[in-house]
Amino acid sequence: GPCMMIPIIRFFSRKKIIVTIHGLDWQRSKWGNLATKCIKFGEKMAVKYADEIIVLSDNVKKYFKDTYNRETNFIPNGVNKPKIVEAKIILKKYNIKKDDYILFLGRIVPEKGIHYLIEAFNNIKTDKKLVIAGAASDTENYYQELIKKSQDNKNIIFTGFVQGKELEELYSNAYIYCLPSDLEGMPLSLLEAMSYGNCCLTSDISECSEVIENMGVTFKKSNVSDLILVLQNLCSNDVLVNKYKKSAQDYILKKYSWDVIVNSTLKLYER
Repeated sequence: GPCMMIPIIRFFSRKKIIVTIHGLDWQRSKWGNLATKCIKFGEKMAVKYADEIIVLSDNVKKYFKDTYNRETNFIPNGVNKPKIVEAKIILKKYNIKKDDYILFLGRIVPEKGIHYLIEAFNNIKTDKKLVIAGAASDTENYYQELIKKSQDNKNIIFTGFVQGKELEELYSNAYIYCLPSDLEGMPLSLLEAMSYGNCCLTSDISECSEVIENMGVTFKKSNVSDLILVLQNLCSNDVLVNKYKKSAQDYILKKYSWDVIVNSTLKLYER
């Protein structure tokens, strides 16, 4: 969106311009026709006038090359090693403890695929709970649809927006972290979940599968039947879940080290 202003900057100054593209925002369902066209126009202005473009995934890098024949710089998000904490606040507030729940944590928007997760959870046999943590983002109608889908299942918990110690506890004590998205840029919540040593289950879109590689589990995008099978298998196989938990943290901290990412960013700006 802000890239629509680049021609004006170019006209009035000789300043260098670096654009960071977090994802293909025009694909998000919340935008109407006019907004989508404006964002697409901004994308074209970035391609034409920016001195450098940073992208956060190989898939977006490929998109710019295939669509505009424009080279970009892949510099992803990074993650720090967190402190694992006990379930105290969440035990008191939601009556959930370690390995007691499947966690989704993120914005409550349609492209995150939370409706797939709720439908799948309603069709598996487990004593785990499903925790949906996050707030609606201009999508109150969608939020209410999710609550309606969940009304007959007392094991589905909506926390609303979370932060601080409660957020840390949710990440620290989940049995599985699930991100069933149809669309992502670079999912920081997925990096965070793995940094806490979680077994992560995601859709097989490249923005997620590139992150977890073989250190997590994927299901076919938008496919509830496949999600049911994978989710049921993980809920019935704690040995497999613990195998992924043991390797997740070391893998993600090494792959997305802030030291490497900051150095890459500085080199680009200095150039």
